[in-house]
Amino acid sequence: MTTEVVDRRSIGLRSDRGPVLLSLMLTTALVALDSTIIATAVLTIVDDLGGFTAFPWLFSIYLLAQAVSTPIYGKLADLFGRKPVMLWGIGVFCVGSVLCASAWSMPALIAFRAVQGLGAGAVQPMGLTIAGDIYTLAERAKAQAYLASVWGMSAVVGPTLGGLFSEYLSWRWIFWVNVPLCALAAVMLIRNFVEPPRTRNRPRIDYLGATLLSVGAALLILGLLEGGQAWAWGSPVGFGVFAVAAVSLALFVLVESRAKDPVLPLWVLTSRVLVASSLVAVSIGAIVMGLASYVPAFAQGVLGTGALVGGFALAALTVGWPVSAALAGRLYLRLGFRSTALVGGALTLIGTAATTQLGTGSQVWHVAAACFVTGAGLGLAAAPTLIASQTSVDWEQRGVVTATNMFARSLGSAVGVAIFGALANGRLGGAQDPSAAELSSALDPVFLAVTVAAAAVLAAAAFMPGRTTTDGR
Repeated sequence: MTTEVVDRRSIGLRSDRGPVLLSLMLTTALVALDSTIIATAVLTIVDDLGGFTAFPWLFSIYLLAQAVSTPIYGKLADLFGRKPVMLWGIGVFCVGSVLCASAWSMPALIAFRAVQGLGAGAVQPMGLTIAGDIYTLAERAKAQAYLASVWGMSAVVGPTLGGLFSEYLSWRWIFWVNVPLCALAAVMLIRNFVEPPRTRNRPRIDYLGATLLSVGAALLILGLLEGGQAWAWGSPVGFGVFAVAAVSLALFVLVESRAKDPVLPLWVLTSRVLVASSLVAVSIGAIVMGLASYVPAFAQGVLGTGALVGGFALAALTVGWPVSAALAGRLYLRLGFRSTALVGGALTLIGTAATTQLGTGSQVWHVAAACFVTGAGLGLAAAPTLIASQTSVDWEQRGVVTATNMFARSLGSAVGVAIFGALANGRLGGAQDPSAAELSSALDPVFLAVTVAAAAVLAAAAFMPGRTTTDGR
């Protein structure tokens, strides 16, 4: 790998590619805001629509639809180009937002959240794929840092807007606000992003493979999300869900091995760099889900803070991430992908290990510091592993590779929900109003499991190649 001299001004918002980067940041904001803005409005929504027992599906169905559609969008982007897939995703997300804002019942809102998730499944991976297309190897980490900074801002802006809308206007505005943002994002992308012409034969769409992948992945993630909640793990329903998922995925592998243009080429599952980066992504998904779900609960239930302070403690995670991601480019150009990811894995392990020492005598800044160090580690682990994957393939495979990484992260989130929920509920023993000491004790195994996931990041990073460049950039 040769070290490239990079003019940092060529990457920022004032550069020639600045308008495209700003467009990608705006599209990222659609997904990032939607992931944070709804949490503070849940009680208001339930008061209006009812269905308290069903409200967790507002999050589960969104994650499910997003995760299942992501690999398919990645393949479509390689077949038809990034721009049409991104615009389709923005359009679907906008339609879903309008439907959510108009929902008349909790079941309707849940169904419309699925539509939003189908749009988000295109938007998030396409932003990273386009960044991989238009920036060189030396520039990609800096570009990813800009996109990651959107998540950091959304962690603060989202809950604040959600609270303001639900208290002073209506909870429906948390969805209506997406409409002008979608329109602006689409217009900016149309005006600023021009894809180079590609010569390719008429695309062959692998409908059977896409169907089997969708069914298998949907049932797998559904089983992980709802196991132990809607049904017992060992119940006939639980067994049936996983059995059908296994059969569907086995048939998917068989079909893909014979397909002329598979929706998910099987070489993705055998390439060393892609397997290692996917394992890192799975672990990162679990870590982020674990901290996002239980750090606010710890801050409020154990330390006695308000919801806003608890949210800010978690926001330290999304502050550390873009800061370190911006530095990742310099590190992997000098040290290589593996060494940079190992540094990130080590920092992640230190940060998550610090959460295992939290207790009733801790201070909020202890929580925030642990989250910041964890976020810094995740930025150094996520950026080089994804970029190494993108760099290892040509343009025609980059959409699939990026989408596979995003799918792996979603799968890790689902696995995290299942494991962490089982650990916390098992320790609480059905207590409806646990004391601070009881809640702290219940969260101990959760934070320990998060630390195990961080160790998995470190282990998977060790299998990354030191240096790899095949795209010539």
